[in-house]
Amino acid sequence: MAKKPNPSMTVIRGGRVVDIKGHAAPKADILVKGDTIVEIGTKVAAPDSATVIDASGKLLHPGLINGHTHSHGNLAKGMVDRVTLELLLTAGPYMSGARTLEDKYLSSLIGACEMVMKGCTAAYDLAAEFPMPTAEGLAAIGQAYADVGMRAMLAPMVADTSFFQAIPGLMDQLPPSLQKEVEAYQFSPYKASVKQMKKALHGWKLDGQGVHLAVAPTIPHHCSKEFLLACLKLAKDYDTGLHTHVSESKVQVIAGYRLYGTSLTAYMDSLGLVGPKFTVAHGVWLDGDDMKLLGDKGASVSHNPGSNMVLGNGIADMRGMLDAKVNVGIGTDGASCSDNQNMYENMRLASMVSKVQGPDNRKWIRTEEVLHAATAGSARALGLGEKIGKIKVGYKADIVFLDLGHINWIPFNDPTNQIVHTEDGSAVHSVMIAGRMVLEDRKLLNVDMVQLARLAEKARERLEKGRKPAKALYDKLEKVVNTFCPGLGKQPLHIDRFGGGHHHGYHHHH
Repeated sequence: MAKKPNPSMTVIRGGRVVDIKGHAAPKADILVKGDTIVEIGTKVAAPDSATVIDASGKLLHPGLINGHTHSHGNLAKGMVDRVTLELLLTAGPYMSGARTLEDKYLSSLIGACEMVMKGCTAAYDLAAEFPMPTAEGLAAIGQAYADVGMRAMLAPMVADTSFFQAIPGLMDQLPPSLQKEVEAYQFSPYKASVKQMKKALHGWKLDGQGVHLAVAPTIPHHCSKEFLLACLKLAKDYDTGLHTHVSESKVQVIAGYRLYGTSLTAYMDSLGLVGPKFTVAHGVWLDGDDMKLLGDKGASVSHNPGSNMVLGNGIADMRGMLDAKVNVGIGTDGASCSDNQNMYENMRLASMVSKVQGPDNRKWIRTEEVLHAATAGSARALGLGEKIGKIKVGYKADIVFLDLGHINWIPFNDPTNQIVHTEDGSAVHSVMIAGRMVLEDRKLLNVDMVQLARLAEKARERLEKGRKPAKALYDKLEKVVNTFCPGLGKQPLHIDRFGGGHHHGYHHHH
């Protein structure tokens, strides 16, 4: 066998490396061998053959890690406003339906580009294909990340129960003709989905490029018990993660109690799904018992504050989660509802929403807790197997270079506070992933943005023409869903996660 050439060496000189807990950023050089950090210090020696990167005037932080997104959402960004989660689920076939293999790749590519340009180096992507995941579709979606140079944990979103069947009593609200129309949008029987996931997991070829596969039964009550158990078996057989939307909205929690007599978390746990490889998306309406259960089992929550507000789901209790020893990551959610893939914005929101939850400022989330969640916390939730989420010897060289000459950093007072409270993505200068530059001087090295825009516009025009029937159906269903589901959301519950305090009807009782 031919000897492998020695992995190339890179030395990053003169940058200021953030010390998250210390709220400091001392100058340091970083020596990278292949894709891994091997030395950090003030005067690091490097071989003459090493590539030298001048990082003077740059603040270096670990690549941000998106704990929860949906690549199919990128072609649907900005399409809706004033939709609840339940209306968004109803709109799924119209917003994300009729996608070709090229569309799936393109949508994933758009998201990966945006994330990298905004300082994000890895993501947990719950990609949806309709009526079920396909091995080819997942390969195309994964390839887009590999082509940009970004890491991903790709989890096909699966269900075998439609939204209309999943919410108790909702189907009965539809006239028979509409029931028939809704039935045309059924998911595949679960065995077909399991077969495709197995095929994808078995033949997955992108592990070497930092793109891996996990399993995502989309919402507990959108999956039959048999299907959930089949997903658990897949995750165990292939030693990968499980990710599901749990208690995202109050409607989901009420539906869970009606169906199972318990919280959704307790139900998932009763089936054996909750463990160190289990990630809850959102968790807005988790109660203290749910949090304790997740913490005790070593599970994670991706906290997605922007999405939680834009869909009107409320404000999750991150402090409660941390107190219960839950691993918390930060996510953006999909661009079909949260509309951008900006992790800086979601860090800022995670900090801010905790601060409006009560007057005791000792309970408020600190900036270092937020930045830790958006890096090491999300990294643990992704469970990629690689050491990511820290600038530390032995960890992968996933590093963001912020331009200290940018107005966001004039003056430079406190790196931890300013990354969370001041930075909005516009000072991102360069991004290194796995020791390779992926963004340099604000330009993506592996993607032609002009062509990307052209392809996206062509896809948009075609999809817009094709979605008329699905849009017409949505317009009919919208009235029913928007009458029935808010009714469920007004049912009494032992916790309250809405903001503003006037959500039990706007009329004050005199």
